[in-house]
Amino acid sequence: MNPFPIILSAPSGGGKTTIARRLLERRSDVGYSVSCTTRTPRPRERDGIDYHFLTRDEFLRRRELGEFAESAEVHGNLYGTLRSEISRVLGSGRHVVMDIDVQGARQLQRVFPDSVTVFVLPPSGEVLLERLRKRQTESPQQLAKRLNSALEELRAVEEYEYVVVNDDLENTVLRVEAILDAEVVSRERVSGLRHQVESLVQRLEQEIGQPS
Repeated sequence: MNPFPIILSAPSGGGKTTIARRLLERRSDVGYSVSCTTRTPRPRERDGIDYHFLTRDEFLRRRELGEFAESAEVHGNLYGTLRSEISRVLGSGRHVVMDIDVQGARQLQRVFPDSVTVFVLPPSGEVLLERLRKRQTESPQQLAKRLNSALEELRAVEEYEYVVVNDDLENTVLRVEAILDAEVVSRERVSGLRHQVESLVQRLEQEIGQPS
């Protein structure tokens, strides 16, 4: 099996992080790439588990060194995925699941073009607003920024290979698992066919090269 990154994107509050966690709980062939951020840890978040929490200077230094596969500034904070984190998971023979925004997904696809992209949609605008407001950790100004970002991200949905509607968490996780399994089978089939074609070509070349 050739493992690949699977990218989950969604408007803030769309459920992508929860889906990623469920995949990690249920599948031994999936690993997680811990992202970096300059924002302050939320309650119960742990450094090195939920995020690598970096100072802004440290983040910028590592970005200048080319250590990030993707990075972006979101709501005044820097976020990024280290190339070494992705390589670590892929090197262990596992697919790497990442919940990142649209900006990050575009960058990461350039570095890892075999990535599978999945956009997670909330079932309605009302549900999305309810999920955002339930956080109760942001000022009205911060909420307004998230709403504007959600609008921009929704406009990018056609850039993704797959789209799932998160109307029921369990069913949504099952759909993402089905996408992952289908991609594995498809890629193994293509790899097998290429090998078979190469074998056929070699045999024909041998025959053509033989004197009559």
